[in-house]
Amino acid sequence: MSVYFKYVLAFCLLAGVSGRAAAQVRVFAQVDNSKDIYVGERFAYNIIIDGDTSPGQVDLEPLTKYKPQSTGNRPISQTSWSIINGKTTQKVVKQCVMGFSLVAEAPGPIQLPSVSVTFDGKTYRTNAVGVNILQPGTTDRLDLEAALSEKQCYVGQPVIITVKFYYSAEIRDAQFNIPVFESGAFYFENPDIINRGEKEYDLGTGVSVFVSQHRTSHKGRESNLIILRKVLIPKVAGQMELAPASVSTDVAVSRSRSFLGPRYQYKRFMVSSEPMALEVLGLPEQNKPAEFYGLVGRYTISASASPTRVNVGDPITLTIRIGGSKYLKAVQWPALEDIPELAANFKIPSQKSSPTIADGFKVYTQTIRANNDEVTAVPPIPLAIFDPDKGQYVVAKTEAIPLTVAPTKILTDADVEGSDFSPVNKEVEAIRKGLSANYEGLDALTNQSFSPVAAAFSASYVVLWAAPLAALVISALVKLFTAATPEKIADRRRRSALGRTLRELRKIGTTDREQRHELLASAMKHYIGERFDRVAGSLTADDCHQLIVSAIGDGETADRYRRIIADCEAARYASVEAGVDKDRVDEVMNLVRRIDKKARK
Repeated sequence: MSVYFKYVLAFCLLAGVSGRAAAQVRVFAQVDNSKDIYVGERFAYNIIIDGDTSPGQVDLEPLTKYKPQSTGNRPISQTSWSIINGKTTQKVVKQCVMGFSLVAEAPGPIQLPSVSVTFDGKTYRTNAVGVNILQPGTTDRLDLEAALSEKQCYVGQPVIITVKFYYSAEIRDAQFNIPVFESGAFYFENPDIINRGEKEYDLGTGVSVFVSQHRTSHKGRESNLIILRKVLIPKVAGQMELAPASVSTDVAVSRSRSFLGPRYQYKRFMVSSEPMALEVLGLPEQNKPAEFYGLVGRYTISASASPTRVNVGDPITLTIRIGGSKYLKAVQWPALEDIPELAANFKIPSQKSSPTIADGFKVYTQTIRANNDEVTAVPPIPLAIFDPDKGQYVVAKTEAIPLTVAPTKILTDADVEGSDFSPVNKEVEAIRKGLSANYEGLDALTNQSFSPVAAAFSASYVVLWAAPLAALVISALVKLFTAATPEKIADRRRRSALGRTLRELRKIGTTDREQRHELLASAMKHYIGERFDRVAGSLTADDCHQLIVSAIGDGETADRYRRIIADCEAARYASVEAGVDKDRVDEVMNLVRRIDKKARK
């Protein structure tokens, strides 16, 4: 073995050992303690794989009582260099943060147990984590009500849960905890929108609800009201006890003024609803119609057709309307092809248009064509349902729609030629005072040959090819001399950020009051994104705070900027008493000017 080969072998062995050492990972758990954790609120629990950016498999069984939910994985890869006494050191950080959210139902200190994590074929155990759960205060300025549209229903019958949150104080950071949404005993659907002010909102637990906001009087106080609605569809029969819903939120307990505007001191409060009970009955198997597909509730069906006087093969627009229930998503297309009389006498296309919701009805439209002149009506169309009021299966039907169908005349050759058709003589006579309709002889022929070269340089064709070519050359020259580098584009965007943001802020005063907080937060984030080369859509209030502090070193301005954005975002689900008025907009404009002025120095 040569000396060279020995050195190569030794180097490979050392590289393999160092590679395995670099691949070693450490797994640990931590809880975000940057803010207090309260009963009924979800808090962040992270499992960090230190040494690699790939996630592992976590056994969450020890955390079952805390109702864990995944919030996604976040790989982190960073490389940094440092020079100390002329020596360069490289530091590589590779981590994967596996995020979860937990919730505790009782106050006091708790110990989150260790969990096992399988990574790259090896099992690791995390550390136990201690957490102190606080009990929020109570106040008569908050109230919460929860109700079900039915106290007794059948399996598959939609039940709407409505949660009403009343508050007559300045609040922020409201968190809803509705335990029924974490139950495996229901399917969940969104109800049909009943007013234009209703919006879909994600509660942060993977469940979205429809939310609307109102002003009302509650228990002798002028209050704000937030209404949440969701459809519950029971999977199994039985007596169900639904745990109370709760809302925890920061409530302003004092107010002071400064040159930047009013300042509030907040404390955490919680309010809970009464528990609810729901009795779910099973569907009977006896007398179940063959066409029943699981529709449970109070439904009606009607139909109309237009026109009703047609010929065989003419299109007839059949409109079917199904209503009678607040929940129409479960309604399916009527199976027209399964109705014997309809399938035998009408041509039914396989293509179907999408249904629409109008005036509380689900509307289906289909074009049919009578295939014979003996058809006298569109037959009744059935809808098999289970009626919870009667406790039995019912087949509702539309009324028959009378039709008058006339036979279609079959065209013959004579019909096509015409009744007064007569043969024409072969000899064509000259038209008086005109040219002859027919010539014989080679002198009647004209040379129609085409020469591409001759055409290209003719006056009429030069315009066709020269004009587009000239436009292409001009546009290429303009682009060549006006092209800007990405650095120039970014610089231009930074310089114009202030003016564009001020224009957006001035327009807010002319918009709907309910939309102003969203427009204000969007304009503030958009300015920070444009001014500091960030994506505005991904910025949070804390991100804006950090960017401002890093750029101008003004912590007070950055804190006020963050607070206004946070208040606007909280108003998405809780309208703020001190709305976005002219003073608030002027305050933001002054903040933006101050940031821009200091950032240019």
